[in-house]
Amino acid sequence: MSDNTENNNGRSGISRRDILKGMATVPVLGAFAYAFYRKRKHTRQIRNSILENINLSTDDNEVPVANSQGKKIRLGLIGFGIRGPQIAKAAGFLHPENVESMKKGAEANSADSRYQEFINQEDLNVEVTAVCDIFTVYAKKAQETGANIERKGEGFKPQQIPVIYNDYRELIADSNVDAVIIATPDHWHAHMAIEAARAGKHIYCEKPMSWSVEETYQLRKTIKETGVVFQLGHQGRQTEAYNKAREVIDNNIIGSVNLIEVTTNRNTPNGAWVYPIHPEANPGTIDWPKFIGQAPWHKFSLERFFRWRCWWDYSTGLSGDLLTHEYDAMNQILGLGIPDKAVSSGGIYHFKDGRTVPDVLHTVFEYDAYDLAMVYSATLANSKSRGKVIMGHDGYMEVGNSLTVYADRDSTRYRDKLKKGIIDPSLPILSYVQGKKNIDAVTSATEQYFAGRGLLYTYRGGKRVDTTHLHIKEWLDCIRTGETPSCNIDRGFDEAITAHMGTMAYREGRRVLWDHENEKIV
Repeated sequence: MSDNTENNNGRSGISRRDILKGMATVPVLGAFAYAFYRKRKHTRQIRNSILENINLSTDDNEVPVANSQGKKIRLGLIGFGIRGPQIAKAAGFLHPENVESMKKGAEANSADSRYQEFINQEDLNVEVTAVCDIFTVYAKKAQETGANIERKGEGFKPQQIPVIYNDYRELIADSNVDAVIIATPDHWHAHMAIEAARAGKHIYCEKPMSWSVEETYQLRKTIKETGVVFQLGHQGRQTEAYNKAREVIDNNIIGSVNLIEVTTNRNTPNGAWVYPIHPEANPGTIDWPKFIGQAPWHKFSLERFFRWRCWWDYSTGLSGDLLTHEYDAMNQILGLGIPDKAVSSGGIYHFKDGRTVPDVLHTVFEYDAYDLAMVYSATLANSKSRGKVIMGHDGYMEVGNSLTVYADRDSTRYRDKLKKGIIDPSLPILSYVQGKKNIDAVTSATEQYFAGRGLLYTYRGGKRVDTTHLHIKEWLDCIRTGETPSCNIDRGFDEAITAHMGTMAYREGRRVLWDHENEKIV
């Protein structure tokens, strides 16, 4: 009888035939074992023949140390409703009540790492010297947040208390403010950023960059003339999976891209901008004329103040609020720039609450120079996850906080490998999951689930890091070094014009064109 430990070449070991024979004796287990064996073989073959130029490890992607030497950068916070506190946290400031809440959450659930991550977050060598919000309750909370320099919960003692301003222009004029963070309703973004730049203040501005086409040009001109450091708040620029996606594109893994699908599906009151109304809000605690600003006059309305995203008077709708995130990710990965054409359709199909912006929107952008189209599709009344998909002639890529790449079954590049069974189109040729030190080409079902979610963190050096923290840190580093941040005024201009083209196509019911030579929407 022959020795079963000898394979066909006479070397010690277990042959493929032996493995498959053993699997066959245990039908159920054998099926799973064979699937595992098949995936591992697929992984090795793909790595050896296709992915040699792509770094699949995250070991070397450490968080760079902030350039925090020298004088502290003094921040002014303008707007402290929903996004303002999140950005302040990323900069190192959190209200003591929120710190205590996270601390108790960690005590109750050891898997809740938010408190420890915040406590361990790098000190960016900044201080909050001034805050501004036209709702007195928010202004007070901003002040207490900025004073919590020790990141305390219980036992908090205010230190270096920021000045409260009711008028943003007074904050901008404050000589104790070096840079501003703008997190106000859309119709104030560009207006405030222009005034801040003229005053020599560096700017971190939440997306979208502008509310109107005209102010988009004006803001770009002002930033370039003044030379202040401008960062637009697309923190997805720090998502490591997007960097890997760019490597996939640069290495031509999926071939020539012809179609991109990006989507937004949400189905909650918060997701549809039906935010709660604060019980202390009233005409005595809200400076209504300052909220209105250059928008059309409307009588005092708590719904409009807290749910302003639902009205064109203050909002940029789905295009500015949500499409911009998806577009900027694709611009980062593919370098698309401004499209040549845009058409849109949609309507207010579900939320009959007086809003004027659509709750369903479909927009198609065409890029003549790249021979591709990008389709944006959104609903605020269904939560089916659809994600982002980049489709090329030889494969397609699903992108989120992780990415998965599949070969196309009719690919030209992979035709021979498909015929020989080296590539199986039902299996990924690459799966990148952030946070794993050794990335496998096939991930678990759990990892695949999380890969499809657009989460608010990335991984560096195996550690979970808030992407907004990284984005703020990059902006501060650029202030200190004079370098240019990743979402600078030029990338912001791309974003703003693209979003406005989509909005105009919807509101005017026509195909909107971009004149590249004259930089003009027609």
